[in-house]
Amino acid sequence: MTGMTAARSPLPSADRPQPGLRERKKIKTREAIRAATYALVREQGYDATTVEQIAERAEVSPSTVFRYFPTKEDIVLTDEYDPIILAEIRERPADEPWTDTLRYVLHRAVQLGTSEDQEVSRLRTHLMVQVPAVRSRMMESMSATGRMLCQAIGERTGRDPDGLEVRVYAMSLIGGLMETSMYWAENDHRDDFTSLIDRALDVMEHGLPNENR
Repeated sequence: MTGMTAARSPLPSADRPQPGLRERKKIKTREAIRAATYALVREQGYDATTVEQIAERAEVSPSTVFRYFPTKEDIVLTDEYDPIILAEIRERPADEPWTDTLRYVLHRAVQLGTSEDQEVSRLRTHLMVQVPAVRSRMMESMSATGRMLCQAIGERTGRDPDGLEVRVYAMSLIGGLMETSMYWAENDHRDDFTSLIDRALDVMEHGLPNENR
């Protein structure tokens, strides 16, 4: 979701069925391609890293890389969190305030992603700031996550997921999360990312604070 996390594995749940063998192989291949990409980017930079090099390092063919990720930017940005976050939202108590649900699920996503590999989380957000192609692709991918949130909001509130108010709220949230990720990277990841997420959600819920923080 908006490049927040390393996104190596879905949010765990004892009630959620484990993936089958075929899906596990797909996950393993995706992770191998991502790991190869991150390693090459660290060694030689993003622009110098080619899909052919990624394929060779991951021990797959270039066509396999493109089958999983349509562009090189997608390797950095694509994760499996959108459907998992939607499932987590659906599992929350029906009478829980929407803002509490959102805060809980985002905390869970951030906790899992950053705890698995903080270096990868920092690299991804740095690339969002430093590489125009990555940032542009992120803007394109926001619409899919926004539609997912519209669906979740509609289910929880009974509103039309295609209604203007729901769409504006969902895309404002996605844009805010993207800006939070970029702010984190621009400030050398000094701040606690979960605290930044809370600050962003506070603005969404209450508007700008009276004093600059």
